[in-house]
Amino acid sequence: MTRHVTFMTIDDAEHYSAEERAAIVAAYPAHEREARAKGIPVLGSGRIFPVAEELIACEPFRLPRYWPRLGALDFGWDHPSAAVELAWDTEADVVYVSKACRASQQTPAMQALTLKPWGEWLPWAWPRDGRRETLEGAGVALARQYAAHGLNMLSHHAQFVDGSVSVEAGLMEMLDRMQSGRFKVFSTLLPWFEEFRLYHRKDGQVVKLRDDLMAATRYGVMMLREAVVDPAEFRAGRKRSAGQSDPLGRFGEGMPILAKLTDMETACPESRGWTEITAPMASCCRNV
Repeated sequence: MTRHVTFMTIDDAEHYSAEERAAIVAAYPAHEREARAKGIPVLGSGRIFPVAEELIACEPFRLPRYWPRLGALDFGWDHPSAAVELAWDTEADVVYVSKACRASQQTPAMQALTLKPWGEWLPWAWPRDGRRETLEGAGVALARQYAAHGLNMLSHHAQFVDGSVSVEAGLMEMLDRMQSGRFKVFSTLLPWFEEFRLYHRKDGQVVKLRDDLMAATRYGVMMLREAVVDPAEFRAGRKRSAGQSDPLGRFGEGMPILAKLTDMETACPESRGWTEITAPMASCCRNV
């Protein structure tokens, strides 16, 4: 014996006019509209993000080249690994989730093949459990495994400026952005919205089931300060047409500059003190 559940929405109530249906929906509290009008269930003690999808969904568009971007990962194996790309409109302080992917039982090497086309320059935020050593990695921490396969992993795990890693603080940051119109998601990212609809608490605790893209997004929001502009796009934006003055143009043509080296000494052991380098920075340096 099989069971089938048919969901009916208010749009199926054709004895109401479109205007009447809109008025009925508008009368519901915003966080209850999807449950009452569309039949989307409210699970446990309630959704974590009581926000209508219409408030955060947006049609995909070409991202301006000067917007900083950041990737974020949630590690997994039996439960899926997940990755998102965030783009940050710094002028309006609006975060856009522009890419998302989720897959189970994929090694870091396999995931890197999927994610590197997003941009090898793209910095990646990662969770605190990425420091743990794994048998599969022969004692190499997860974050280092991803870095070894070409992903530009941040030097430290996802955390707030003060070093804290509170899950609730991250969720509240996301919710605040959603409710204030400063968080948008491309409407084509269907797996992201699937998790968004079912992300809930039970007995006051976050239910960690099918929350992989939600977790990755939270890590990205926590580390938004590490977002950067695509270097290639940045250089392209600096180009000037023939005859137009560009007082900084010589830096892009290899004009020597002086820089004080600190951490670079490990890459250039012969360097001491002030060293002449060429912009954009070359892979070697020399003493002056």
